[in-house]
Formats: sequence, C-alpha cells, structure tokens
Amino acid sequence: METIKDYNKITTLDELIDLEHGKIGTETRNSYEEGAQMFIVSEMLKEARKNANLTQEELAIKAGTKKSYISKIENAKGNIQLSTLIRIFEKGLNKKIGLTYL
Repeated sequence: METIKDYNKITTLDELIDLEHGKIGTETRNSYEEGAQMFIVSEMLKEARKNANLTQEELAIKAGTKKSYISKIENAKGNIQLSTLIRIFEKGLNKKIGLTYL
C-alpha cells in the first residue's frame, strides 16, 4: 500500500504512474495502459466527428457500421477492431490515421 511518504519521493509523471499502476509489463500496468489508449482513441474520434458536424448515426452510416459501435468507441467501452477503426476514420471522416510503434 502506498503511503504519503512514497508520494513525497515522486519527481516525474513516470514515477507516479509506476507507483499508482505498477511497473511496465505488470498486469495492472498493462490494464492501465490499455484503458489510457482507449480513452485517447475515444476522444480523437469524438473530436473528429464533431469537427465534421456529424452525429454518431450519420458517421455510422458513412462508415458502414452501427451507431452503437460508434457510441461504444466514443465512451471507451468494449473492444475495437483495428480494421473497423480505420474504416470509420477513412470512409466516415475522410481522414487517414497512422500507428506508431514504441
């Protein structure tokens, strides 16, 4: 269990994440990282859809998917297939997306 003393030693964001969610490669850290990445994708999609002045329903029709799927992504729920995510951005929003390997 973390104590105030542990938090007083923190000087970087990485140290805080290590303390709160475990070291890189641990199950708890992997779960945290997955959730953080899902949140980023959800916010990117929401912003892009709103900038395109589309409703979730309109985007779903353009991308060939369901409104409920768009909603799940925008609310960072469930699993996303990469091919469907690419199709949503490319066909639905006329945007290219790229992936970065770290």
